[in-house]
Parts: sequence; C-alpha cells; structure tokens
Amino acid sequence: MLDIKYIHDNLTAVKENIANRSMNADPDKVLELYEQRNLLIHQIDVLRAQRNEHAGKMKGQLDATARQAQIEEGRSIKEQLPALESNLEEIETLYKIELAKIPNMAHPDAPIGKLDSDNKEIARWGTIRKFDFAPLDHVLLGEKLDIIDFEAGTKVSGTKFYFLKNEGVFLELALIRYALDIVTKHGFTAFITPDIAKEEVLLGVGFNPRGAESNIYSLEGTGTCLVGTAEITLGGYHADSLLNEQELPLLYAGLSHCFRREAGAAGQFSKGLYRVHQFSKVEMFVYCRPEDSDRIHMQLRTIEEEIFRGLEIPYRIVDTCTGDLGAPAYRKFDLEAWMPGRGDGDFGEVTSTSNCTDYQARRLNCKSKDSEGKKTYVHMLNGTAIAVSRAIIAVIENFQEADGSVRIPKNLQPYCGFDLIKPRK
Repeated sequence: MLDIKYIHDNLTAVKENIANRSMNADPDKVLELYEQRNLLIHQIDVLRAQRNEHAGKMKGQLDATARQAQIEEGRSIKEQLPALESNLEEIETLYKIELAKIPNMAHPDAPIGKLDSDNKEIARWGTIRKFDFAPLDHVLLGEKLDIIDFEAGTKVSGTKFYFLKNEGVFLELALIRYALDIVTKHGFTAFITPDIAKEEVLLGVGFNPRGAESNIYSLEGTGTCLVGTAEITLGGYHADSLLNEQELPLLYAGLSHCFRREAGAAGQFSKGLYRVHQFSKVEMFVYCRPEDSDRIHMQLRTIEEEIFRGLEIPYRIVDTCTGDLGAPAYRKFDLEAWMPGRGDGDFGEVTSTSNCTDYQARRLNCKSKDSEGKKTYVHMLNGTAIAVSRAIIAVIENFQEADGSVRIPKNLQPYCGFDLIKPRK
C-alpha cells in the first residue's frame, strides 16, 4: 500500500495514476477516513486519561456530594468509551479496505494504456524459423506425440486441466531443473514452497482472494487459498520481520504448483496449455534496499532472457502498460516467446518480472534495519524463471519437424535424457 502521507502530499498524482491504471479507488475517501480515525483515537485517548484520573480521585478522601459527582462522571466515561471504540474499529476496517484499493505508483516510463496493444516493445532476440511445412499448434502436437491429454484432464478434473505423459513428464521436469540451475548460479536460494497460503498473506502481496473478479481458489471455511504463484508464499516468508540490511538483497527461487481460476479467460490463443487452472512454475523473488530495486529489476529481466536464449526460443520484451500492471507493480516487463502455432505465428507471454517497490512490504510489515538502527520498508521484486506449461508450448511448436516429431533444444537434452520426441499417433 502507499504511505498515507504520500497520498496526502501527492493527491493529484495519485488520482492520475489510478485513472491511468483504469482502477477503482477513492483517495479522497481514504483521507477522510484517516482524519475520522485520528479524531476518534484522540477522543478515546482523552477519555482514557480522564478514566485514569477519575480512578485516582475515587481512591482519595471525598465527601458524599463529591463522591456522587465522581460516580456520575465515571458512569459517563464508561458509557462513552465502548461506543467510541466500536466506532473506531468500524472506521479502521473501512480505512484499511479503501487504502488497500489504491494501487502502487507507476514508473514514469511505463506506457499509459489498458490493452495488450498499448504495451511497448523494447527489445527482440532470435531468428524466427521459416517452416517448409504447415506448423501445428501445441494441442495437435501434444496429441500426435501422446505427451498431453486434455480430454482425460477434462473428464477427471474439468476444463483447463490436463495430463502430461510419456516424454511430456520428463520435459516438464527438465525445464524446472534447467531453470533452477540457472537461477542458483546467479545466487538464488532454491525453495519448494507450500501450495496453500493464508488469506491475509494473499492480501498483503496484493492478490484478491475473494469475489467474482478473483483469480484465486479459496478453500472454504479455512481462511486459506491455493496459491497462484510462489510470489505469494515467498512474499509472506518474511512478513512481520525486521531484516538486517547487511544481508540484503535476499534472492529466493520458489518451485510451486500454481492454481488459477482463469475466470472469463477466452480467445483463440487461450486454448490448450496457455491458460490452465494448474501448472508448475519456478518464481524468483527478491527483498532488497530501495536504492537497489531498479538495478535488480533489470537483472531479473536479464536472467529470464538468459533462460529463453538458452532454449533458442525467439522472443521480444515489452514494457507493460499501466492498465496491465496490477495494483502492486511499479514497473513490469513481459517476455513474449514466438509461438508458431498461433495462426501465422505470434508472440505469447511466457514470463514477467515486476518491481513492486515498498508496496507489498508495507502491507506485509517487512522492514530492514541499518547499522545505525534506522528502519526502512524493503523493496520486493518478482520474476518468472519458468512457467512450465507455456515453456512447453514454445519448445514443441518451435522445434517441430515435418514428420510430427519434436527436437529437444541442445541445452535441455542433458536434463531430458533424449534429444527427440517421435509421434505415436
């Protein structure tokens, strides 16, 4: 969340940022509730002081008239306090709800817009392959190779679920280990994180666990949810913590299953593995000093590029527009891989990396302390090392052959244990 003083001092900029992100939030209401909250706190403090003073007087020597006056004063205080405290609790709740709706400020260079077409391409790598045959999409390839079974996934679990089988299993495991080896080489500590997190952790990281617009599966009656990314669990790892500044940055890489409702997701490019309800992902997460976050954000982007260059997948980088940043992100870069199976071929998002500055840290109460004892909210960043389902699309579509077989990229072969997947159908 944003600092309330920052909102007060930069109200016009905050409102403009909300409009640029096409989000619904009311900073005027937040400031009004903040003032009401402060007034109630003051009134309660005054009454509590009066109560303490009254208690002291009641212990002294009083005549009957004075004692009766003190009794009446005590009764009045006793009646007023609960009402004010109840009112404060109500105002506090409303204040936190409205404050949480205000998104992070966007980077000055983030493109203003709300559609994918408003994203700005800033880099491109690789040579797009020219096929001498009509390339298939990954759905048909997966069926011919007998490595993906969507029909059985739908029968057993519902739409947007799938079974991986045969070489598909080893391809997933290979992509995970390949990505983990790269990120640990860069100093990241590897984690396997829980697939469930408490709702307060999701709210702290910036995910909405409830409501029609939520992309999260809530576990009814437990106060917990299935995670949509290890960003949630790694972000909650140091909630309510005071970190030693000398230990920063903390570089974490979490492997988890990811569960997403993908409510309303549609379109010709959403089929197959591109938008599914469950997939595996290795997520990078960083806690750092505020002055280091821009530099580390670029490092995360460079690592993502290293992973896909090693897979020999052509890609482009886009600077994500304000309307597609999500509430926590200050700036986000998407890496979009070339996917030949998209009509005549097109780019599709496979990774993203976000600098969330101190927005998540304020909500999760995560600070660092320097050698002089000064406490500062840390900056938090996240970046996808590998989202396996989408990486599989990029690999099998780019490396398909005319006979329906798929070659394995050279750097992935040692992890797979084979260099070719042949069709079975």
